[in-house]
Amino acid sequence: MKITSVETFLVPPRWLFCRVATDEGIVGWGEPVVEGRAETVRAAVDELADLLVGQDPRRVEDLWQLMTKAAFYRGGPVLSSAVAGLDQALWDILGKVLSVPVHQLLGGAVRDQVRVYGWIGGDEPSAVAEAAARQVETGLTAVKMNASGRVGRMPNRNEVDGVVARLAAVREVLGDSRDVAVDFHGRFGVAAARRVIPELAPLHPLFVEEPVLPEYTHRLGDVVAASNVPIACGERLYSRTDFLPTLQAGIAVAQPDLSHAGGISEVRRIASLAETFDALLAPHCPLGPIALAASLQVAFATPNFLIQEQSIGIHYNTDAELLDYVLDRAPFGFPEGVIRRWEAPGLGVDIDEDAVRAADARGHRWRPPVWRHDDGSFAEW
Repeated sequence: MKITSVETFLVPPRWLFCRVATDEGIVGWGEPVVEGRAETVRAAVDELADLLVGQDPRRVEDLWQLMTKAAFYRGGPVLSSAVAGLDQALWDILGKVLSVPVHQLLGGAVRDQVRVYGWIGGDEPSAVAEAAARQVETGLTAVKMNASGRVGRMPNRNEVDGVVARLAAVREVLGDSRDVAVDFHGRFGVAAARRVIPELAPLHPLFVEEPVLPEYTHRLGDVVAASNVPIACGERLYSRTDFLPTLQAGIAVAQPDLSHAGGISEVRRIASLAETFDALLAPHCPLGPIALAASLQVAFATPNFLIQEQSIGIHYNTDAELLDYVLDRAPFGFPEGVIRRWEAPGLGVDIDEDAVRAADARGHRWRPPVWRHDDGSFAEW
C-alpha cells in the first residue's frame, strides 16, 4: 500500500482538513490547523506531503518521525499542527485497513463513554448564566467559560469582582451537581492569577485553564502553590518536551490539542507522561469533527482521561457547524452529557466529501480579534 496524494481543504468557519489517499482506495482524514493561520499550515502540509507520497501509510510511527525530524528545524505551532492532521489521517487509514477503531490500536478501550463539555463565553454575568442554562438543556453536565474579557495584567478590585460574579452566576444555574471550568486565556499576569484564583475557590471550578502565558511556564509553579483550585494548561504546547516543565510545576490537568500537539501519536505519549505526575488529560478541541473524533479515540483508550472539549454551538461557528461536514451525526450526540464509544474503523467519522469540497471553494480567512487597552497598548485576547 502506498500514499498517492495529500489534499487540503480550507473549510468554514476556521478549519483546515486534509485527505490522504492510497493506491488501494482507502482514504484517511485529518484536521491540521492553527486557528487564524490556516493558510500557513496548509503550506506546511503541502511541504510534508513530499515526504509522504509513495510511502506505506501503515508505518505511522516511522512517518511521524520523518515528518517531525527530517527537515532539521523542528517543532512550533505550524509544523506540529501540520504533522498533527497528517498523523490523524494515517491512524484513520491504519484503522480502516485493519477494520478496527483507532482506540483498539492504542491498546483497547478503558471506558464506554466520554464526558464532554461546551463553551459559554464569559463577557457578562447575565449572558453567561443564560448560555449555561442553554447548555444544560442540551444535556451537558459541564461547561467552560472565560474568566473575563479584556483585562489588565494587574486587574483592579472591580475587575476581580467581575470575574467572581461571572463564575457565581454560572454556578447558580448549574447547581452543585454540574461542573464549570474557567479559562484565563493567558490574559492575567502571574501575580494577578495568584490573587484571583483563590477568590474563585469557594465556587469550586473544575479547573482554571492557562492562568499565565506559556512563555512564563517557569512561573507556573508559583501559581499552583498559591491555589487549591486545579490548574490546567496545554493548548499552546506542542510536545512532551513542552509539557514536562508544566507537569513538574504541578498542573493537575494537561490539555494538548490533537490538531496542534503532533496528533494522536504525540498526545498519547503526553498522556502517559502526565500519568507519571498524577495529572489528568482533558484534550483541547474548539475545532471540527475530525479533531474531535481523534480526541475521542485517545480518550477511549487513556486511563487518566478527565473530560473532553467539543465545539458544537461555540461562538466561532458562525458560518458552519461541527456536524455540517459529517454524513452520520448520531455518534456525536451527547443527550446525557457523554459521547458513547463507537466501534467504526479508523477515526470513526464519516466525512461528507462533497460538502467539504464545496466549502473549500468558498474558503475562509478567519482571524482572531485584536484587542487594545484603554491607553492604546496591546491587550491579550
